[in-house]
Amino acid sequence: MLETRVKEWNKILLEKGRKSGLQEGRREGEQKGEQRGEAKLLLRQLERKFGRVAPPVRKRVMAADPDRLLEWGERVLVAARLEEVFGEA
Repeated sequence: MLETRVKEWNKILLEKGRKSGLQEGRREGEQKGEQRGEAKLLLRQLERKFGRVAPPVRKRVMAADPDRLLEWGERVLVAARLEEVFGEA
C-alpha cells in the first residue's frame, strides 16, 4: 500500500517536473529567438547605413543582450559613424 502510494507520488512529481522543464525551455527558446531577430535587424540597419559590417562587429551584435540591442538600435538612427552606435565616439 505505502509502496504503491510512493510510486504514484513519484510519478506525479516527475510529470510536474517534466512540464515545468518544457515550459522553461520554451521560454528560453523564445527569448533567444527574439534576441537573434533583433540582432539580425540591427545588422541590416548598420549595413544599410554604413556599408559592410566587419566580422568582429557582427559577432559583438549577435552576442549582445536585448537591452543593449535596443540601445544600439536607437543610436543607429542618429549616428553619423558606426562607432557612435556603440558609444565609442
